[in-house]
Amino acid sequence: MNKGNGPAPLQRHVIKNLLDRLSTDDAFRDLFQRDAHSALVEAGYEAPAGSESTAALSGGGCMQLAAGDTLASKEQIARDRAKLESTLSLVQRFEATAQFKAR
Repeated sequence: MNKGNGPAPLQRHVIKNLLDRLSTDDAFRDLFQRDAHSALVEAGYEAPAGSESTAALSGGGCMQLAAGDTLASKEQIARDRAKLESTLSLVQRFEATAQFKAR
């Protein structure tokens, strides 16, 4: 069970699948913009054993774009992929969606 202040870190295969799909799949990008938690589950996220499967546990709640925010383009995500992978693999408490917002 995750007893820290935020969600458990995302597994590497989930991060890779998330970024693969955000940089190539329009339907997945639409899902991520509407419901980040569902997109993470579709990308392979599974709640840690002994925990409830909620958006808070996956980080989906903190990754959710706010009304009016725009997801970075597929090209931007592909270009910055190494940095995003590194950041997402280290983040234990998602504070903002800056990595996914268009700049």
